[in-house]
Amino acid sequence: MRVNSGLTMQSLSKIVVASQHYPPDPSTTATIMEEIACRLAEEHEVLVLSGSPGELPSSQAGPRKPRILAVRNRTTGKAALVRRAVAELLFVVRAFFALMRELRRGDVVLTVTAPFMLPYAVAVAAKLKGARSALIMHDLFPDVLVMAGLLKAGSIMTRAMRAANVLMFRALNVVITIGRDAERPLLSYQGMTRSKIRFIPNWATLAPAPRPLTTGNPFRRALTARFVVGLSGNLGFTHDPDIVFAAARLLKNDSDIHFLLSGWGIGFERLKQLQTDADLPNVSFVPRVEEAQLEAFLAAADLWIIPYRKDVAGVSVPSRFYNLLAVGRPVVIVSEPEAEAALTVVENGLGWVVTPGRPDQLAETIRMASRSDVGAVAARAVRVASKFNLATAMDAYAGVINELLRSPDMRGQQ
Repeated sequence: MRVNSGLTMQSLSKIVVASQHYPPDPSTTATIMEEIACRLAEEHEVLVLSGSPGELPSSQAGPRKPRILAVRNRTTGKAALVRRAVAELLFVVRAFFALMRELRRGDVVLTVTAPFMLPYAVAVAAKLKGARSALIMHDLFPDVLVMAGLLKAGSIMTRAMRAANVLMFRALNVVITIGRDAERPLLSYQGMTRSKIRFIPNWATLAPAPRPLTTGNPFRRALTARFVVGLSGNLGFTHDPDIVFAAARLLKNDSDIHFLLSGWGIGFERLKQLQTDADLPNVSFVPRVEEAQLEAFLAAADLWIIPYRKDVAGVSVPSRFYNLLAVGRPVVIVSEPEAEAALTVVENGLGWVVTPGRPDQLAETIRMASRSDVGAVAARAVRVASKFNLATAMDAYAGVINELLRSPDMRGQQ
């Protein structure tokens, strides 16, 4: 009896997920990679190369769960740039050798752009071992570093990274984007074709449903202002904390409006220093909110801000965006209008888009929102958030992986 060789190869192949961030790491990237690995493990053998030490949650144990292989990794503070770069480089080197040991011909390896050097190692290892490779592109490098002012657009390092990207994109079988705006910069690279791109947006982790504004909300109880503007999550190199604080300064005499800020990253350290110096009466900070309290915190504000620096389109997409919609709140996006979150806001009437670097425009938009019926946005926001759900995203990831496992054309690329 003849056996279908394609099916035999697929049944013997495994999926390797390479990620520096994985539970027990509490980061958004870790949560995303865990969800994907666990969904794929329902149908396939899955090995996770994890750079996050510590005890795994109970959800990771048992049959049809990924097998975890720890890759030694030294964690450093985000602000310690040199030490962080060295630690990440060492992790990538160790991950590369782990891939060379574990990968077999016909396997599929899935990775993410954190740290930015990891996809290069994955592409090389997959090519050498006859495996297929897929990259989830959360951020496009070196564009993110140029946008943040850490690299010059024409520097030797920038040009070298772009040259390396050409080789990487040529070697990768699939690039998964989480924003439609990523297609244009990707296609500017030789070796990158539209047929390699798959668009799978992130999802809301909170159940989509309108959350009423209540004076009993624990995060709102101490505030006397009628209209609360919120800022939440990680503020990294791509974000602009100064525009938020400058807008708060412009609105400091408007007793109806108050800024409620909670998060982490270098941007929040910058905001705290600005507040220490200025002591604005309309600004309050809340310690980093844990997952169990996230729903209450997001429901505490009337309006949410996501502040990016200029040139964000195609470079980065805010994952927190979908949870803001899930609780039924309008959003102000500081970005170019062609950025993914801005497109979603405008297409569905979910808030406002403000030009980067214009705190006066942001302040005026907040003032206008405070006088508008923002409650009318709730139903639209919840309806849109329901489209960005976990099950849909996981089915899409499973579809891409199955395509890689069974496609003769993709095997032929190796």
